Amino acid sequence: MSLTTPLIDADSLSRLTPHDVLIVDCRFDLADPAKGEREYLDGHIPGAVYASLDRDLSDLSRQAEGLGRHPLPLESALAQSLSRWGWQPGMRVVSYDAAGGALAAARLWWLLRLIGEKHVAVLDGGYAAWQAAGLPIEKGAAKARPASKVSLRFDDRLMLLDHAALPEVAQGALLDARAAPRYRGEVEPLDRVGGHVPGALNRPFGENLGSDGCFKPAAQLRDEFLAVLGSTAPSSVVHMCGSGVTACHNLLAMEHAGLHGSRLYPPSWSGWVSDPARPVAKG
Repeated sequence: MSLTTPLIDADSLSRLTPHDVLIVDCRFDLADPAKGEREYLDGHIPGAVYASLDRDLSDLSRQAEGLGRHPLPLESALAQSLSRWGWQPGMRVVSYDAAGGALAAARLWWLLRLIGEKHVAVLDGGYAAWQAAGLPIEKGAAKARPASKVSLRFDDRLMLLDHAALPEVAQGALLDARAAPRYRGEVEPLDRVGGHVPGALNRPFGENLGSDGCFKPAAQLRDEFLAVLGSTAPSSVVHMCGSGVTACHNLLAMEHAGLHGSRLYPPSWSGWVSDPARPVAKG
């Protein structure tokens, strides 16, 4: 089975040959960064390795560079993590978390897309969906796979890192995934100031999921995104959030909906407001 769509259900994942797919547990709690790994050790999908948002999917040492609260890892660092997990180019990868992909699972999915990998998916419904299906779990760390040195290169066409270019892009094509009160600047629990990039639109990532914690049907998501974007071409859309993590959830949702080719602004709001001279809109 090839992973030709960005989502996979628990039953389909259970039928994949374990040695031919890398499963990555990305559970993470912003308020307690060690909680996700504790939960992983207490029970996870058999064979899954653990990826920390802070340690493996970000490089927190680069925060001072204006790259946001969760700067992208360097290519060499991501290569080391993938090698440690036993990944090889072309291997199928499935990521999951406890938030329907919203925290770190979609981030890993996007990072792998960034290096050109196509057979990558997020477990729809996350770990809760696996448990609800009554499928087996495993405790403790997964048995190490044979590691092999890998090299990779990010495809810069899939992201926007130039702060100066953002205002022009923002006019009707910048989609902010944060909750509406943060976007409007009414509350800001994490960053220096509240509000949004002038011209940015708002699509809270939580609206991608149904009451069951799974992604809404593709046709419904397509209608909802087009209602926000209007005539803007999907390939012109740039996603952002607070730190470049939950924005990947919107990007994944658009891909699931058949709205292909959008990009990510990884520094996101925390990177934008690192310079007090940059404009801020409210309301």
